[in-house]
Amino acid sequence: MNPRFIFETFLKLLPYLTVTLEYVSLSLLFGTLLGFLAAAAKLGRNRPLRWLANAYTTILRCTPSVVLLFLVFFILPAVMRNYLRINVDAWPALFFVVVTFTLFLGASQSEVMRGAYLAVDRGQFEAGVSVGMTEWQSFRRVVLPQAFFFALPNLTNTVIYLFKEGSLAFTIGVVDIMGKAYLVNATNFGLKALDVYLALALIYWPLSVFFEWLGRLLERRFGYTQVKPEAGKTAESVRGRGRSSIRGVRA
Repeated sequence: MNPRFIFETFLKLLPYLTVTLEYVSLSLLFGTLLGFLAAAAKLGRNRPLRWLANAYTTILRCTPSVVLLFLVFFILPAVMRNYLRINVDAWPALFFVVVTFTLFLGASQSEVMRGAYLAVDRGQFEAGVSVGMTEWQSFRRVVLPQAFFFALPNLTNTVIYLFKEGSLAFTIGVVDIMGKAYLVNATNFGLKALDVYLALALIYWPLSVFFEWLGRLLERRFGYTQVKPEAGKTAESVRGRGRSSIRGVRA
């Protein structure tokens, strides 16, 4: 190992981190929206939509991400060209990466959101309606903050997973930090592979830790309120009562 070469490679990779963060943020945004729609279909009363959402989730969850990436990269242009008369051959490869991980995340996020919604007691929603809220207000102000809290750990795992799994983007020509590391290694004929990929790991490790820390920070922000022990009561009894109230829920 050559520490100087590792540091130089690290500096070469850093500018391409913006490409990685770009498709991670876009995929997370669109994947969350798609997951919300799929979760709504699963929880709805429309049987065809519910069946379609469940089939979509099953198929996508059973498809390896690298296989899905190549399917989207090779099939989507043909479909758009032959049926929609849209030529996407000149479109950047980043577009296909975002589409792939949007589809992939939509399937997993739908289950996360469905589970988070079902974790909130139905009585919470009914209590909001009973005090004069509309159904939408009760969902937005009572159910949604609690569901968001229940979904936070899985959302954090999703961000970290996407950040790491996005390294597959270089297989279709996207030059992100992984793609640049591959090129640097190729220019050195593979003789510096250990140094190159160690420099790459020095980017993945701290950022993954940062995402985990940010998730825990959000959990504390939207989590349970802290209740101070009262005279004559044990900390355990008070702590148990404190778990019943969730910060951020407003009547």
